[in-house]
Amino acid sequence: MIDVVGVRFKNAGKVYYFDPDEKDFTLGSNVIVETARGMEFGTVAMEKKAVSQSSIVQPLKKIVRHADDKDVLQYKENLKKKEKAIELCQEKIDKHGLDMKLIDVEYTFDNSKIIFYFTADGRVDFRELVKDLAGVFRMRIELRQIGVRDEAKMLGGIGACGRSLCCSSWLADFEPVSIKMAKVQNLSLNPTKISGICGRLMCCLKYENDTYMQLRKGMPYPGERISTPEGHALVIESNILENKIKVRLILEERREDKPEKVSTEVYVYNKKEIKRFSKDKNGDKEDIFEDIDADTLDEIKVLLKD
Repeated sequence: MIDVVGVRFKNAGKVYYFDPDEKDFTLGSNVIVETARGMEFGTVAMEKKAVSQSSIVQPLKKIVRHADDKDVLQYKENLKKKEKAIELCQEKIDKHGLDMKLIDVEYTFDNSKIIFYFTADGRVDFRELVKDLAGVFRMRIELRQIGVRDEAKMLGGIGACGRSLCCSSWLADFEPVSIKMAKVQNLSLNPTKISGICGRLMCCLKYENDTYMQLRKGMPYPGERISTPEGHALVIESNILENKIKVRLILEERREDKPEKVSTEVYVYNKKEIKRFSKDKNGDKEDIFEDIDADTLDEIKVLLKD
């Protein structure tokens, strides 16, 4: 185990571990640390804590010192210079006719480098742009292409929920989000309904996914055959939050010359009252309609639409 202090450089940014060097740092205090980019101004986001060696990326840099008033003033001056830098860079981009969108500008604390963040559909030849920028700013220039999710994180905004974007207000890291999460939660698969302003699947689909996955265990899918206290039945709806399964009883089994006959009445059961017939190795069927004949399948789809 080794003692570390967590430092964050941006609002809702990732927390990085640093060696406290036997000093005490309070939560929220400003510090100067040494990074691969040089000296940086950061904020303590995690007080001294013992972590395992495996969670440390070596070599572990030390916190140089507490930030004083002069350091805070320099940090604020760097932030003020951003607007002018964005304006100048945009002029150069327009001059060279580059197909790129400038998102943000960042000065390193010691003013040894200036970083321009941009988005583009493909690769951009910005060699001439770098030469022009170096002539204006007279420091090291770095142009970094970012994705649409990082763009939303930097620019911020209001989500469909009416609150500030999670990624720009508190979410430190992006977690993988899949369309399967929307399916598990019975959400509309309309891209406009489940996508954030970045155009990717909303991060909040991940928040409740574990709960839904736990509740879904043992629940049948629409179209699946199950056993009920009244006999065999076809599932027409499965509500995992209410633990309710709506079915139509199978009155006549399928034959070669005629399809299955199901009841017009709908019966409702909970998970404990039914028994599933066929499951895959993970306990869930992958293709829920694979063993249903065409006529019955069409009838089920009409019922599901209703």
